Amino acid sequence: MAETTAPTAAARTQCPYCGVGCGLEMLPPAVAGQSVRRDAEGTPMWTARGSRTHPSSLGQVCIKGATVGETLSRGRLSEPLYRPSLGEAFEPIGWEAALELLVGRIRHSLATRGPGAIAMYGSGQFHTEDYYVAQKLLKGALGTNNFDANSRLCMSSAVAGYTRSLGSDGPPCCYEDLDHCSVAFLIGTNTADCHPVLFQRLVKRKKRHPRSVTIVVVDPRATDTSRAADLHLAIAPGTDLALLHGIAHLVLREVGFDSDFIEEATDDFAAYAELVAAWTPARVAALCGIPEEQLRAVARLWGSRRGILSLWSMGVNQRREGTAVVGGLINLHLLTGEIGRPGAGPFSLTGQPNAMGGREAGGLSHLLPGYRLVTNGEHRAEVERAWGFAPGSIASRPGLTAWQQVEAMEAGALDLWWVAATNPLVSLPNLERVKAAMARCPLVVLSEAYAGSETAHYAHLLLPAAQWSEKAGAMTNSERRITHCPAFRPRHGQSRPDWEVFADVGRRLGFEAQFSFTSAAEVYAEFAALSAGRVCDVSGLSHDLLEREGPQQWPFPTGSAPDSASRRLYTDQRFPTPSGRARFVADQPLGLAEPSCDTYPLVLTVGRYLGQWHTMTRTAKVERLQAMHPEPLLEIHPQDAERYGIEDGALAAVTSRRAGLTVRVQVTDRIRLGSVFLPMHWGFNQEPACEANALMHEQACPISGQPELKATAVCVAPATAGGHPAH
Repeated sequence: MAETTAPTAAARTQCPYCGVGCGLEMLPPAVAGQSVRRDAEGTPMWTARGSRTHPSSLGQVCIKGATVGETLSRGRLSEPLYRPSLGEAFEPIGWEAALELLVGRIRHSLATRGPGAIAMYGSGQFHTEDYYVAQKLLKGALGTNNFDANSRLCMSSAVAGYTRSLGSDGPPCCYEDLDHCSVAFLIGTNTADCHPVLFQRLVKRKKRHPRSVTIVVVDPRATDTSRAADLHLAIAPGTDLALLHGIAHLVLREVGFDSDFIEEATDDFAAYAELVAAWTPARVAALCGIPEEQLRAVARLWGSRRGILSLWSMGVNQRREGTAVVGGLINLHLLTGEIGRPGAGPFSLTGQPNAMGGREAGGLSHLLPGYRLVTNGEHRAEVERAWGFAPGSIASRPGLTAWQQVEAMEAGALDLWWVAATNPLVSLPNLERVKAAMARCPLVVLSEAYAGSETAHYAHLLLPAAQWSEKAGAMTNSERRITHCPAFRPRHGQSRPDWEVFADVGRRLGFEAQFSFTSAAEVYAEFAALSAGRVCDVSGLSHDLLEREGPQQWPFPTGSAPDSASRRLYTDQRFPTPSGRARFVADQPLGLAEPSCDTYPLVLTVGRYLGQWHTMTRTAKVERLQAMHPEPLLEIHPQDAERYGIEDGALAAVTSRRAGLTVRVQVTDRIRLGSVFLPMHWGFNQEPACEANALMHEQACPISGQPELKATAVCVAPATAGGHPAH
């Protein structure tokens, strides 16, 4: 099934890091220049450069994308490894024995405990083909909806918010809107660090034509993003929804709203108007900790300008009221009619390179391919027929979310937890609880490209995965643009693409016809056909078309011409709800799930550094990136540092209700008084260790299931040489 050739020219692909989905040209060692560059293990390195023909990035690339060629061979997992218990050493097992072991466990669990004892936790680093075959295996062949992905930690509140307000998932905007908007309203996003190519596109426009766009940034922390803003609202953590209601209050009472759009295209306005009436400027300004004039200035922009583009990411989504905040933001667009036109709309910036493709393929525990729902009987029947499974094969209840899978292991209810292309022992909250839960699971399987991840320390069976660059597949970026990613390098060692492994397991379980794929192109063709007629229709796309014509946006139904897709959704002001109208949602703000108190007087927020990405399994292998951020730093306000006896450059002990850690301090007024900041990248395998998410609680949005990874209460004290608080 290998799809790898040995190219002698640049391969065009999509960057495997963030959801911007920049186009890359990867040059083989012999083409990159006169001398062949080699990594620390002596392997010739590919060189990356921005692809000028890719419409999403137009040749731009950030430092992570520019150095991705240095990560492809170093520290790889080369062969299947197994150990019967966590106290034993891993030994080579071979693919045949590994798959028989895995299939034997599945059969035993199905026979003795049922499909609910099996769960898989996947990843936005999957190609769409990996996602799709995993859904077919778990939800179709095994009859369990217990497939979730790290998109649950990333974008599930955006998914739920779009669906609740507009009737379907799917960002209605495109990157071109950055060139047309008159106001860019950035909330809960440090775009400069997390989506740098998009940020530079906006900043370059601002520098060329300063009066053409007003940039508003809402963030408790001063960042490189807020430095570019015309207006920075440094609100108190957890007050986002109150701020949005306060803006709406002023738009309704003093500035002006689009009554025609509301009348013709929306439902449930009256309940929303009644709710925001109570959120007066004085009340909101006091709660958010900002001047009332700032609030009024932003409201004037929303009420008087055409072309309002809102952009958000983890600061909104990773909240116990994440779906409500997304809804509050969409409400403002409905209130002003700022949706479905150039430069306008609510734009979720996806965190991972193919989180969008995963949503299209059904890659969360409540979804089926094509933005279908497992709770919808008609949707289940459509998918069962397409997959060739008997009626009733797909369970009617949503499966376990990521954290519910942890709870199931903790309760002894899971026999098998299969983790693929992600590192939950850095990225999940309350990590000590996760470690204890994994230690109770009889078989933890990890499909991973790199050796030695934190999760591998708690796994029994390691399966070497062929990564991006070694397998063909498609990925969808934040603007709904799909790029074909070719296999341009030989597979490392005995590694295999994830979809091939999932299909092999399906065949061994007796479903030969359903998993008879011989190429990723065949997988994509089946998925694309199943999307026909859905909002995310890609039935007109194929690997061949994407290779020949380049990246395409959806919707792209059968018969579409390349580059003919509508760049924006809802241009006709009709929405995929039963009434065809968008819905206002009326949610009272709840604030933080774990606010500060006398014992834990500071609010910790976590985020990302420009030069690192997620849990560093890839970026830690690049010396240039490590030099940018040699260690994690605790940002603390000068007044808080003085109050708690913390010195700049010294070590501090940070403690929450769940865990404690020691980290070096950076005293800075970038952080709001009463708050502290840590990066989330470092795990216990990194030097220095800094498990920021061990401090975080697991309370989640009740609608999306997304944990509130952005805020928890902590105390900070000087640390002794041993790392403990000084008394």
